[in-house]
Amino acid sequence: MMTPHINARLGDFADTVIMPGDPLRAQRIAETYLTDARRVCDTRNMFGYTGYYKGKRLSVMAHGMGIPSVSIYVHELITGFEVKTLIRVGTCGAVDDGVDMRNVIVATGAGTSSSVNRDRFGGYDYAAVADFDLLRHCWTVAQHQQIPAQFGNTFTNDLLYDKPAGMLPALRKMNILAVEMETSALYSLAAQHRARALSLLTACINSNTGEEPAAEQQQTALDNMFRLALETAIFSD
Repeated sequence: MMTPHINARLGDFADTVIMPGDPLRAQRIAETYLTDARRVCDTRNMFGYTGYYKGKRLSVMAHGMGIPSVSIYVHELITGFEVKTLIRVGTCGAVDDGVDMRNVIVATGAGTSSSVNRDRFGGYDYAAVADFDLLRHCWTVAQHQQIPAQFGNTFTNDLLYDKPAGMLPALRKMNILAVEMETSALYSLAAQHRARALSLLTACINSNTGEEPAAEQQQTALDNMFRLALETAIFSD
């Protein structure tokens, strides 16, 4: 039972899927953290893997970049492969002055510049928020395992390079922690299909100053994010 963009069979994916944007990052997560991992899909080199993390069956599947790409893969995972929980692990640009780029950013909600959620919601503004139980479990894991994390609102933008002149001041005014390109769509699709979703982010740049973290600092933040996602997945079972 393949879908147009995922050449797997029903049962190949676990109930919970960890979703980075980059297929090679999906491969790295599977090879580093999962046992008995096997590749279950590779259409368009968008790799997906299923294995075990501390005895729990988990999958990792890349979602590409931007709202259209993540929407395709999330829709097909939920409706075609009966996935119930999706946890995004991605990068972002820090916006608020209080963001420490060494921390994992946990998106409690996500505004957006895209019209996609309005189109899906009858022309109205939809409040795209994370699943509460996943948020609660994530907070508990971060506290118990001392993983530095900040919880707050984020913003999903369609444009990576050409941001409108007034956008960053507006985000800072409203205490938006970070800007990225997928979370709002992930949360709205999960709500539509009665699934659970959470988005974890690490800052690869300060969107206000252009400052980038050192390579070692960035890698530590990424590893913390992967570990927080995996531990949240097994804690919430």
